[in-house]
Amino acid sequence: MLNNKGFNLWADNYDKTVQVSEKNNQYPFAGYKKILNTIFNEVMQNRNSNVLDVGFGTGILTSKLYENGHQIDGIDFASEMISIAKTKMPNANLIEWDISNGLPPEITENRYDSIISTYTLHHLDDKEKISFITNLLSLLKENGKIFIGDVSFETREKLEKCRLDNIEYWDNDEYYLVHNEISFSLRNKCHFYPISHCGGVFIIENDCI
Repeated sequence: MLNNKGFNLWADNYDKTVQVSEKNNQYPFAGYKKILNTIFNEVMQNRNSNVLDVGFGTGILTSKLYENGHQIDGIDFASEMISIAKTKMPNANLIEWDISNGLPPEITENRYDSIISTYTLHHLDDKEKISFITNLLSLLKENGKIFIGDVSFETREKLEKCRLDNIEYWDNDEYYLVHNEISFSLRNKCHFYPISHCGGVFIIENDCI
C-alpha cells in the first residue's frame, strides 16, 4: 500500500497513469471514466447539494461537482494532490487526513446529501471498510446516499479470476470490494453496478444498518 509520501510523488503523473490503464481496458482502471460519470450523474440529481468526497485526489470528479454549484468537503492524505485540487476548487473545504484513523473531527457534525469515494477505500482492509462505511452512513441526511467507485467485483470468485489474469501487476496490499460480502455486512440496501471487468459503482442508502 502506498503511503502519503508515495502519493505525493505520484501526484503530477497520477491522472496520466489512470488514462493509460483505462485506454487499454486494463486492471486496475478499466472503466474509470464511466465509473466517475455514473457517480457524477447520480449526485447531479440534487441541485446545490452538500457533498463529501473521501479521497478526492487531484479533484477530477469533485471539481466538476464544484463547478456545478455543489458545496464540497473533501478528505485526502496526500498534500501534493490537495494542492492540485485546491487550484480547481479554491472555496472547497479540503482536509488533509488519513482515513485509516477514521473520520476527521471537523466533519463529524456535518450532514451530506451525497458522500462519494473513488479508488480510495481499497486501502482499508475488509473489516476496516465496513466500520468506515458505517461511520459514513451516520453523516448522511435523510434520503442521502453513498457512492463508491473502485476496483470491485460481484463475487470473490470474480475477484480471484481477475487476480489470476493480472498476476504480474496485482497489488496484494490492496483490499478490493466484493458486493455480496459488503452487502451481507451492511444487511440492507447496498446496490452494485458493474462497469468493467474490474470496476463498478456501489450505491448505499442511509438505512443500510
